[in-house]
Amino acid sequence: MARIAYVNGRYVPHREAAVHVEDRGYQFADGVYEVIAVRAGRFVDAGPHLDRLDRSLGELRIAPPMERTALHHVLNEVRRRNRIENGIVYLQATRGVARRDHPFPAEADTALVVTGSRKPPPNPGILETGVDAVSVPDNRWKRCDIKSVSLLPNILAKQTAREAGAYEAVFVDEQGFVTEGSSTNVWIVTSGGELLTRELDHGILAGVTRGTVVKLAESLGLSFAERRFTIEEARRAREAFVTSATSYVTPVVRIDESTIGNGKPGSTAHALFEVYARYMERGDAAA
Repeated sequence: MARIAYVNGRYVPHREAAVHVEDRGYQFADGVYEVIAVRAGRFVDAGPHLDRLDRSLGELRIAPPMERTALHHVLNEVRRRNRIENGIVYLQATRGVARRDHPFPAEADTALVVTGSRKPPPNPGILETGVDAVSVPDNRWKRCDIKSVSLLPNILAKQTAREAGAYEAVFVDEQGFVTEGSSTNVWIVTSGGELLTRELDHGILAGVTRGTVVKLAESLGLSFAERRFTIEEARRAREAFVTSATSYVTPVVRIDESTIGNGKPGSTAHALFEVYARYMERGDAAA
């Protein structure tokens, strides 16, 4: 079955989907995006994703591409036309097409592209093996809270991880504190059993999956706090894991040359993976 994409008001075959050469997303990375998981034919956390989209657009002073009800319809239609039972829907909104010039164009319509792809459900096997991570200096701009399409430092970090045979790269700031992963939020369980993830600020993205896992951790009665921790704390942690809409809850068993805990995924990651998998099965009726 041919994939279908939505591009600026039209549903087109994916292989024919294209944007104008002077789209500001292409020329300036002047745009934002979201990735929404689909589980059992339903969106997961669609409402929070679209809330974050609105915030990112507002921070960059880009007009919403359409009313939310209409956007819900487009997302569902892309999911339906691509017959996605398990997978993702990706949407990208840019400032639109205009003559190449740095200032905002006087007139331009927000451009919207939506695509979808199939992806298998979370693999419980990851709870037996876990993954490796490497640390890299955080050389990104200072507004990582905006989900901008400008991701070159993240791409270079992810490539560093791949070349090292690792799953993820963990950004570390100039003070030695972990910010986040190249495409994930980072969590640890301290030697004292406290679950930690960095507090929300301009240095990290407010991950939607992160927010859901916070609520799930609280529902399990886990000892939990939002605060900064160093890369050395992470290396000495009892457990570590990363979260995102595509990574779900993925245990990390090694950072650089340091083995985390006993080198196997721990009980906290196990519990949160299982409860998050059940949460995904319920879906989100909002979209």
